[in-house]
Amino acid sequence: MKNISWGILGTGSIAAKFATALQSVEGCSLTAVASRSDSRAKEFADRFKAEKAYGSYEELAGDQDIDVIYIAVPHTEHKNTAALCIQNNKAVLCEKPFTLNVKDSEYLINLAREHKVFLMEAMWTKLLPANLRVKHWIDDGRIGKVLHIKASFGFHADFDINSRLYNPALGGGALLDVGVYPISYATFLLGKMPDNIVSRAIIGKSQVDEQNVIILQYKDNVLADLSSSISAEIGNDALIVGEKGIIKVERFWMASSAKLYDNKYQCLDTFDEPFRANGYEYEAEEVNRCLREGLLESPFNPLNVTLDNMKIMDEIRAKWGLIYPQEQFTKSS
Repeated sequence: MKNISWGILGTGSIAAKFATALQSVEGCSLTAVASRSDSRAKEFADRFKAEKAYGSYEELAGDQDIDVIYIAVPHTEHKNTAALCIQNNKAVLCEKPFTLNVKDSEYLINLAREHKVFLMEAMWTKLLPANLRVKHWIDDGRIGKVLHIKASFGFHADFDINSRLYNPALGGGALLDVGVYPISYATFLLGKMPDNIVSRAIIGKSQVDEQNVIILQYKDNVLADLSSSISAEIGNDALIVGEKGIIKVERFWMASSAKLYDNKYQCLDTFDEPFRANGYEYEAEEVNRCLREGLLESPFNPLNVTLDNMKIMDEIRAKWGLIYPQEQFTKSS
């Protein structure tokens, strides 16, 4: 089995979680990390026993020993850093949200196809064993035709204009930070785009959405009721209701368990499988598998679905009139 050599671009908390997960995955190694600070890169490399530490992203992208790079910087930097890696013929696993908007996502996808390198959004939720079992239950007809999905993901964070959550220059707001999860979950389970989108948001004093509610409506009489927040503890569970039964998923975005009920809430089946590490190992294993098989995208998390989710979020933001500073600059130029 070919050993897959990983690089991590960025040294924040999400990078640390991924590096921790890599230690539990066979057939791969963390070879190098990069930060804009030599000291931070070295500290991270020492912590996770990476061979090399770079004080610039360009050095990591140019390292000939690296097979794939995990992009773990804020999403306003995803487009440029992923493009840098792709242009250096590196496979890329890019954190969610993939980019700020559809236009930037299309740019990266086209660039990856031009260079014939693997590219995937790090929507780890879709690759968790519990959620794969939920998808199997649905596809196997265990709850009959899906009628309704309810999913929320929200928490309270004190207002801080300088934080990535509230700062528009950093792509702040609930939708891109956590709303991408319930949206991706609905499209993952239903396998299709909505026919109509209705949404409302509380736009706060920093001009980003602090909380929102989203209704995805489908022509076959299916509704998805989704919500996200950075200012209110609204929970993070999912409920999938079908003609013949119900599936409940606690903490759906990082689920390790799920329960299937009939319409009288009699439990018919359960799934409960603790993570080997922290859940990020499954997306790493999928990337490794794809690279060994010479695939340019994952059949479990394909790029067209990533693009569909970005289209949904673009339409929602257009209805709210929420435009980020980078997008205003792009339009004026």
